Amino acid sequence: MLIGIFDGVHAGHQELIKSAKAHGKVIALTFYPHPTAIFAPERTPMQLLPLEDRITQLKAHGADAVEVIDFTKEFAALSPDEFIEQVLITKLAASHVVVGENFTFGHKAEGTAHYLQAQKKGFETTIVKLSENRGNPVSSSRIRGLIFDGEVDRAAELLTRNHYLRGPVVHGEKRGREIGYPTANIGLDSLACIPADGIYAGWLTVENKRWAAAISIGTNPTFPGVRGRQVEAYAIDQKDLDLYDHVATIEFSQRLRDTLKFESLDSLLVQMKADCDEAAELTGFTRVN
Repeated sequence: MLIGIFDGVHAGHQELIKSAKAHGKVIALTFYPHPTAIFAPERTPMQLLPLEDRITQLKAHGADAVEVIDFTKEFAALSPDEFIEQVLITKLAASHVVVGENFTFGHKAEGTAHYLQAQKKGFETTIVKLSENRGNPVSSSRIRGLIFDGEVDRAAELLTRNHYLRGPVVHGEKRGREIGYPTANIGLDSLACIPADGIYAGWLTVENKRWAAAISIGTNPTFPGVRGRQVEAYAIDQKDLDLYDHVATIEFSQRLRDTLKFESLDSLLVQMKADCDEAAELTGFTRVN
Protein backbone atom coordinates (compact mmCIF):
# COMPACT_ATOMS: atom_id res chain seq x y z
CA MET A 1 0.00 0.00 0.00
CA LEU A 2 1.03 3.63 -0.33
CA ILE A 3 0.19 6.68 1.78
CA GLY A 4 -0.17 10.36 0.91
CA ILE A 5 -2.54 13.18 0.08
CA PHE A 6 -1.84 12.76 -3.65
CA ASP A 7 -3.36 16.08 -4.74
CA GLY A 8 -3.03 16.18 -8.52
CA VAL A 9 -1.73 12.58 -8.76
CA HIS A 10 1.33 14.08 -10.43
CA ALA A 11 4.47 12.42 -11.82
CA GLY A 12 5.91 11.90 -8.33
CA HIS A 13 2.76 10.20 -7.09
CA GLN A 14 2.77 8.00 -10.17
CA GLU A 15 6.30 6.85 -9.27
CA LEU A 16 5.03 5.86 -5.81
CA ILE A 17 2.29 3.76 -7.40
CA LYS A 18 4.81 2.04 -9.69
CA SER A 19 7.00 1.24 -6.69
CA ALA A 20 4.04 -0.12 -4.74
CA LYS A 21 2.94 -2.35 -7.63
CA ALA A 22 6.21 -4.25 -7.35
CA HIS A 23 4.93 -5.56 -4.00
CA GLY A 24 1.50 -6.77 -5.08
CA LYS A 25 -1.99 -5.29 -4.80
CA VAL A 26 -1.92 -1.52 -4.35
CA ILE A 27 -4.14 0.22 -1.82
CA ALA A 28 -3.70 4.00 -1.82
CA LEU A 29 -4.41 5.56 1.56
CA THR A 30 -5.32 9.23 1.31
CA PHE A 31 -6.86 11.90 3.53
CA TYR A 32 -9.66 14.42 3.17
CA PRO A 33 -9.87 17.31 3.79
CA HIS A 34 -6.30 18.58 3.49
CA PRO A 35 -4.70 18.70 6.99
CA THR A 36 -4.16 22.45 6.65
CA ALA A 37 -7.93 22.89 6.47
CA ILE A 38 -8.11 21.62 10.06
CA PHE A 39 -5.16 23.44 11.60
CA ALA A 40 -5.07 26.68 9.60
CA PRO A 41 -8.22 27.00 7.45
CA GLU A 42 -7.14 30.39 6.10
CA ARG A 43 -4.12 28.69 4.49
CA THR A 44 -5.96 25.75 2.97
CA PRO A 45 -4.34 25.09 -0.43
CA MET A 46 -6.39 25.14 -3.61
CA GLN A 47 -7.18 21.68 -4.96
CA LEU A 48 -5.50 20.42 -8.10
CA LEU A 49 -8.20 17.74 -8.14
CA PRO A 50 -11.45 17.32 -6.23
CA LEU A 51 -11.50 14.15 -4.13
CA GLU A 52 -13.62 12.13 -6.58
CA ASP A 53 -11.18 12.89 -9.42
CA ARG A 54 -8.18 12.17 -7.18
CA ILE A 55 -9.58 8.68 -6.58
CA THR A 56 -10.22 8.22 -10.31
CA GLN A 57 -6.68 9.30 -11.21
CA LEU A 58 -5.08 7.06 -8.57
CA LYS A 59 -6.92 4.06 -10.00
CA ALA A 60 -6.13 5.10 -13.58
CA HIS A 61 -2.42 5.03 -12.73
CA GLY A 62 -2.51 1.61 -11.12
CA ALA A 63 -4.02 1.69 -7.64
CA ASP A 64 -6.33 -1.28 -7.12
CA ALA A 65 -8.28 0.46 -4.38
CA VAL A 66 -8.34 3.81 -2.58
CA GLU A 67 -8.99 4.20 1.14
CA VAL A 68 -10.03 7.70 2.24
CA ILE A 69 -9.63 8.69 5.88
CA ASP A 70 -11.60 11.62 7.21
CA PHE A 71 -8.94 13.98 8.52
CA THR A 72 -10.26 15.40 11.79
CA LYS A 73 -8.68 16.94 14.87
CA GLU A 74 -9.19 13.61 16.64
CA PHE A 75 -7.40 11.72 13.89
CA ALA A 76 -4.60 14.28 13.84
CA ALA A 77 -4.09 13.76 17.57
CA LEU A 78 -3.03 10.12 17.08
CA SER A 79 0.60 9.55 17.94
CA PRO A 80 2.79 7.96 15.26
CA ASP A 81 2.58 4.62 17.09
CA GLU A 82 -1.22 4.88 17.38
CA PHE A 83 -1.46 5.62 13.65
CA ILE A 84 0.63 2.54 12.91
CA GLU A 85 -1.36 0.28 15.24
CA GLN A 86 -4.88 1.55 14.54
CA VAL A 87 -4.66 2.35 10.83
CA LEU A 88 -1.87 0.39 9.17
CA ILE A 89 -2.11 -2.80 11.22
CA THR A 90 -5.69 -3.09 12.54
CA LYS A 91 -7.67 -1.30 9.83
CA LEU A 92 -5.66 -2.09 6.70
CA ALA A 93 -3.52 -5.10 7.63
CA ALA A 94 -0.59 -3.61 5.71
CA SER A 95 2.18 -5.98 4.64
CA HIS A 96 4.28 -3.46 2.70
CA VAL A 97 4.06 0.32 2.87
CA VAL A 98 5.43 2.74 0.26
CA VAL A 99 5.92 6.44 1.10
CA GLY A 100 7.81 9.41 -0.29
CA GLU A 101 10.95 10.53 1.53
CA ASN A 102 9.18 13.66 2.84
CA PHE A 103 6.25 11.74 4.37
CA THR A 104 5.26 12.65 7.93
CA PHE A 105 2.44 11.35 10.10
CA GLY A 106 1.00 11.36 13.58
CA HIS A 107 0.55 14.15 16.13
CA LYS A 108 2.42 17.31 15.07
CA ALA A 109 3.94 15.30 12.18
CA GLU A 110 6.31 13.63 14.65
CA GLY A 111 6.48 10.44 12.59
CA THR A 112 8.78 10.37 9.57
CA ALA A 113 9.35 8.01 6.68
CA HIS A 114 12.49 6.67 8.35
CA TYR A 115 10.69 6.18 11.68
CA LEU A 116 8.06 4.14 9.84
CA GLN A 117 10.77 2.11 8.13
CA ALA A 118 12.42 1.34 11.46
CA GLN A 119 9.28 -0.29 12.90
CA LYS A 120 9.19 -4.07 12.97
CA LYS A 121 5.48 -4.70 13.27
CA GLY A 122 4.68 -7.14 10.52
CA PHE A 123 5.19 -4.90 7.51
CA GLU A 124 8.10 -3.50 5.53
CA THR A 125 8.48 0.09 4.35
CA THR A 126 9.94 1.35 1.10
CA ILE A 127 10.98 5.01 0.94
CA VAL A 128 10.88 6.54 -2.53
CA LYS A 129 13.08 9.50 -3.44
CA LEU A 130 11.17 12.55 -4.67
CA SER A 131 10.86 12.77 -8.44
CA GLU A 132 12.48 15.78 -10.09
CA ASN A 133 11.67 17.92 -13.10
CA ARG A 134 14.21 20.41 -14.45
CA GLY A 135 16.34 20.03 -11.35
CA ASN A 136 13.62 20.59 -8.73
CA PRO A 137 11.31 18.18 -6.88
CA VAL A 138 7.87 17.55 -8.30
CA SER A 139 5.30 18.61 -5.71
CA SER A 140 1.68 19.68 -5.54
CA SER A 141 2.68 23.08 -4.15
CA ARG A 142 5.10 23.67 -7.04
CA ILE A 143 2.38 22.80 -9.54
CA ARG A 144 -0.07 25.17 -7.85
CA GLY A 145 2.50 27.94 -8.13
CA LEU A 146 2.92 27.32 -11.86
CA ILE A 147 -0.85 27.38 -12.38
CA PHE A 148 -1.26 30.58 -10.38
CA ASP A 149 1.42 32.13 -12.62
CA GLY A 150 -0.41 31.00 -15.76
CA GLU A 151 2.28 28.49 -16.72
CA VAL A 152 -0.23 25.75 -17.48
CA ASP A 153 2.03 24.08 -20.05
CA ARG A 154 4.78 23.70 -17.42
CA ALA A 155 2.24 22.42 -14.91
CA ALA A 156 1.16 19.81 -17.45
CA GLU A 157 4.73 18.46 -17.54
CA LEU A 158 4.57 17.72 -13.83
CA LEU A 159 0.98 16.49 -13.84
CA THR A 160 1.52 14.39 -17.01
CA ARG A 161 -1.85 15.76 -18.19
CA ASN A 162 -3.51 19.10 -18.77
CA HIS A 163 -4.73 20.94 -15.70
CA TYR A 164 -8.51 21.21 -15.79
CA LEU A 165 -11.44 22.77 -13.99
CA ARG A 166 -14.93 21.29 -13.80
CA GLY A 167 -18.24 22.83 -12.86
CA PRO A 168 -21.77 23.60 -14.02
CA VAL A 169 -22.36 26.00 -16.89
CA VAL A 170 -24.04 29.02 -15.31
CA HIS A 171 -25.72 32.10 -16.69
CA GLY A 172 -23.48 35.12 -17.17
CA GLU A 173 -23.97 38.48 -18.84
CA LYS A 174 -24.47 36.87 -22.29
CA ARG A 175 -22.24 39.56 -23.81
CA GLY A 176 -20.22 36.95 -25.71
CA ARG A 177 -23.35 35.68 -27.42
CA GLU A 178 -24.22 39.25 -28.45
CA ILE A 179 -20.86 39.78 -30.18
CA GLY A 180 -20.65 36.37 -31.85
CA TYR A 181 -18.54 34.52 -29.31
CA PRO A 182 -20.92 32.63 -27.00
CA THR A 183 -19.04 31.36 -23.98
CA ALA A 184 -19.71 28.74 -21.34
CA ASN A 185 -19.34 30.44 -17.96
CA ILE A 186 -18.26 27.87 -15.37
CA GLY A 187 -19.37 27.84 -11.73
CA LEU A 188 -16.47 26.65 -9.57
CA ASP A 189 -15.82 25.38 -6.07
CA SER A 190 -14.08 27.80 -3.69
CA LEU A 191 -11.01 25.53 -3.66
CA ALA A 192 -10.68 25.33 -7.45
CA CYS A 193 -7.10 25.98 -8.58
CA ILE A 194 -7.73 28.74 -11.12
CA PRO A 195 -4.88 29.92 -13.39
CA ALA A 196 -3.77 33.55 -13.59
CA ASP A 197 -6.03 35.99 -15.40
CA GLY A 198 -5.52 35.85 -19.14
CA ILE A 199 -6.50 34.14 -22.38
CA TYR A 200 -5.69 30.45 -22.86
CA ALA A 201 -5.90 27.77 -25.50
CA GLY A 202 -7.48 24.51 -24.46
CA TRP A 203 -10.59 22.38 -24.68
CA LEU A 204 -14.18 22.49 -23.47
CA THR A 205 -15.88 19.16 -22.79
CA VAL A 206 -19.56 18.58 -21.99
CA GLU A 207 -20.75 15.01 -21.63
CA ASN A 208 -18.94 13.16 -24.44
CA LYS A 209 -18.35 16.16 -26.71
CA ARG A 210 -14.99 17.94 -26.69
CA TRP A 211 -14.26 21.14 -28.57
CA ALA A 212 -11.12 23.21 -29.07
CA ALA A 213 -11.59 26.37 -27.04
CA ALA A 214 -10.35 29.86 -26.32
CA ILE A 215 -10.61 30.41 -22.57
CA SER A 216 -10.87 33.70 -20.72
CA ILE A 217 -10.14 34.20 -17.01
CA GLY A 218 -10.68 37.58 -15.40
CA THR A 219 -13.11 40.46 -15.04
CA ASN A 220 -13.38 41.60 -18.69
CA PRO A 221 -12.13 45.20 -18.22
CA THR A 222 -13.20 46.33 -21.70
CA PHE A 223 -16.85 46.63 -20.68
CA PRO A 224 -18.00 49.06 -17.98
CA GLY A 225 -19.42 47.85 -14.70
CA VAL A 226 -18.20 45.72 -11.87
CA ARG A 227 -18.21 41.96 -12.14
CA GLY A 228 -16.42 39.21 -10.36
CA ARG A 229 -13.65 37.06 -11.72
CA GLN A 230 -15.00 34.54 -14.21
CA VAL A 231 -13.79 31.49 -16.08
CA GLU A 232 -15.44 31.13 -19.46
CA ALA A 233 -14.69 29.15 -22.59
CA TYR A 234 -15.66 29.68 -26.22
CA ALA A 235 -15.96 26.43 -28.19
CA ILE A 236 -14.30 27.60 -31.40
CA ASP A 237 -16.72 27.99 -34.32
CA GLN A 238 -19.63 26.46 -32.36
CA LYS A 239 -22.58 28.87 -32.43
CA ASP A 240 -25.72 27.14 -31.21
CA LEU A 241 -24.66 25.13 -28.19
CA ASP A 242 -27.09 25.02 -25.27
CA LEU A 243 -24.89 24.05 -22.34
CA TYR A 244 -26.64 25.68 -19.40
CA ASP A 245 -26.90 23.46 -16.31
CA HIS A 246 -24.62 20.85 -17.85
CA VAL A 247 -21.34 20.01 -16.14
CA ALA A 248 -18.40 21.23 -18.20
CA THR A 249 -14.68 20.50 -18.07
CA ILE A 250 -12.16 23.12 -19.20
CA GLU A 251 -8.63 21.90 -19.98
CA PHE A 252 -5.76 24.36 -20.25
CA SER A 253 -3.10 23.84 -22.91
CA GLN A 254 -1.20 27.13 -23.09
CA ARG A 255 -1.50 30.77 -22.03
CA LEU A 256 -1.84 33.14 -24.98
CA ARG A 257 -1.76 36.61 -23.44
CA ASP A 258 -2.70 38.89 -20.55
CA THR A 259 -6.21 40.18 -20.04
CA LEU A 260 -6.32 43.61 -21.71
CA LYS A 261 -8.70 46.56 -21.83
CA PHE A 262 -9.59 47.48 -25.42
CA GLU A 263 -10.63 50.97 -26.48
CA SER A 264 -13.36 49.78 -28.84
CA LEU A 265 -15.48 46.72 -29.60
CA ASP A 266 -13.92 46.50 -33.06
CA SER A 267 -10.40 46.24 -31.65
CA LEU A 268 -11.58 43.62 -29.18
CA LEU A 269 -13.16 41.57 -31.97
CA VAL A 270 -9.97 41.69 -34.04
CA GLN A 271 -8.00 40.37 -31.06
CA MET A 272 -10.60 37.70 -30.28
CA LYS A 273 -10.35 36.34 -33.82
CA ALA A 274 -6.55 36.25 -33.48
CA ASP A 275 -6.88 34.48 -30.13
CA CYS A 276 -9.20 31.87 -31.60
CA ASP A 277 -6.91 31.35 -34.59
CA GLU A 278 -3.95 30.79 -32.27
CA ALA A 279 -5.93 28.53 -29.92
CA ALA A 280 -7.15 26.48 -32.88
CA GLU A 281 -3.60 26.06 -34.17
CA LEU A 282 -2.26 25.02 -30.76
CA THR A 283 -5.02 22.46 -30.26
CA GLY A 284 -4.88 21.08 -33.80
CA PHE A 285 -8.32 22.33 -34.77
CA THR A 286 -9.06 23.43 -38.34
CA ARG A 287 -11.26 26.52 -38.31
CA VAL A 288 -14.32 26.99 -40.50
CA ASN A 289 -13.69 30.04 -42.72
